[in-house]
Amino acid sequence: MSEDNTKELTIDVKDLSLEKEQYIEDLLRFLEEQLPQIEISRSGNNIELIVPSKISNKVIKLRIKKFLHRKNLTEKYRPISYNTSDIKGFRIKEKRSLELSYY
Repeated sequence: MSEDNTKELTIDVKDLSLEKEQYIEDLLRFLEEQLPQIEISRSGNNIELIVPSKISNKVIKLRIKKFLHRKNLTEKYRPISYNTSDIKGFRIKEKRSLELSYY
């Protein structure tokens, strides 16, 4: 792929790796199957994607949501977009939950 037609995205999976390391391997395999035109590499708790520029970020986010749904993790985790000056991508964060106790 040429540099002009691609963009680089990062998926931070630190919270997901604390749950189970196998989920990250499953996510890599799932993204490769769903989007065969992307290049995927992993370094620690980050997954780096080289994506054609014609694919929107929403497509990637929806695939992550679909993966979380298939693994029954939607109650605990959600993908959040982030965009800093040097890194663009997503972060899979644990959902905050409020527990109310009645006396």
